[in-house]
Amino acid sequence: QMQLVESGGGLVQAGGSLRLSCAASGRTFSSYAMAWFRQAPGKEREFVAAIRRSGGSTYSADSVKGRFTISRDNSKNTVYLQMNSLKPEDTAIYYCAADNSGVSTISWSYRYWGQGTQVTVSS
Repeated sequence: QMQLVESGGGLVQAGGSLRLSCAASGRTFSSYAMAWFRQAPGKEREFVAAIRRSGGSTYSADSVKGRFTISRDNSKNTVYLQMNSLKPEDTAIYYCAADNSGVSTISWSYRYWGQGTQVTVSS
């Protein structure tokens, strides 16, 4: 069993930064690949970034490359998404996801999901 709770969302001006956190329950956090997805109103949920169980390899969508960085601290059972140079088009609900089968860019490959945290970027 795993529960994921996102936090850190909010309102920020374009060009600003936010750091999202995803706190996970369980004692086998390091065995799960983690990912961030986002969904804007009227749009499909899209992949943002993912990190392997080892934490050594990360993946990110083209739309956020160079601006967003995913990381994890297994000692804290937490995954982070550092978001820099935010743009209005980054506005969405951001979801944390976990799966023990490895990383994926496809939302339905992840077994566990958080409730989401709202990120709003104003111009």
